[in-house]
Amino acid sequence: MSENNTRLTEYGWNATLSNTFTTLAPPDSAPGRVLRVDRGRCDVAVAGGTVRALSGGDPLCTGDWVTVAEIPDSREPEMHTVTSILPRTSSIVRSSSSGKSEGQILAANVDTVVIATASDGDVDLGRIERLLALTWESGATPVVALTKSDAAHYISDTLTQVCAIAPGATVLAVSAETNEGMDVLDAVLDGTVAILGPSGAGKSTLANALLADTTGADRLETGRVRTGDGKGRHTTVTRELIPFSGGRTLIDTPGLRGVGMWNAAEGIDKTFPEIEELIAECRFSDCAHNSEPGCAVLSALGRGDIDERRLASYRKLQRENAWNAARSDARLQAERTREIKVISRQLKSHYRGRDR
Repeated sequence: MSENNTRLTEYGWNATLSNTFTTLAPPDSAPGRVLRVDRGRCDVAVAGGTVRALSGGDPLCTGDWVTVAEIPDSREPEMHTVTSILPRTSSIVRSSSSGKSEGQILAANVDTVVIATASDGDVDLGRIERLLALTWESGATPVVALTKSDAAHYISDTLTQVCAIAPGATVLAVSAETNEGMDVLDAVLDGTVAILGPSGAGKSTLANALLADTTGADRLETGRVRTGDGKGRHTTVTRELIPFSGGRTLIDTPGLRGVGMWNAAEGIDKTFPEIEELIAECRFSDCAHNSEPGCAVLSALGRGDIDERRLASYRKLQRENAWNAARSDARLQAERTREIKVISRQLKSHYRGRDR
């Protein structure tokens, strides 16, 4: 492969990545960025184009910077393999949808997360808070896009509600159909952008509007929302990295049915800063904020300084995060126990054989 990595700049290649590659890359490998992953294989953008590669030993996700090498004498022409993953600057992680006690990485090396929420129906504030916690924890910057604003009633009231629960995040009302707010949204997006949200939120329509200047046509398939329950159909079935204007890249993701917290303590704190400030004022450091004397959180709730729904949302995310952390610890402990048993059996077998 060519040593000229100019083509990779449209996927975010820079001097820092070049230095990292020079330091960490295995011999006879080349840099690349994972565009999509499916069934143990992935498409990787490299200096000479796009190659098909085996994923290697470590779990990969869209957005990863990797090193790849061609497999000699492969039965598939020009098949490559991923030889290493360069250190991630950020990663969006949720608890595994399979119920396993491990995190699932949705995307890597993301700079901005667009939380897409349809504003033409009931807006789920709890879901937005959940996605904000996920985003803050990842290290990316959140932007809440209230989509379909052209069809929304009382959009100004909805904006006020969402701004109140999203301190530190940009909140915009946008319409991909009329272009309302799209210029402002485009201006606040930086680096690698991931769009998250449930099916029917208009993620692919929003992505197509952002990509229009680059592709000139709809790049991603879109679908109508079901009339029966207002839910969307899954038109995006895999995560794909696409370059667009200004040297940026875009990741459109499938609709998220569930977003479980995974090691997201800092993200939850950033999502609910007013509650965290009150907790510091509680009389007891181990206050559970239920009925303890001197609880600043309960006092603020009684005065109406904080919203009961928001406090309930905070408690729910904290409980879920703690439960998933406990599951993870139990899994790691079980793995260590199994390893000890294997080593013990090997030692016993060794000494039995030596005594014979």
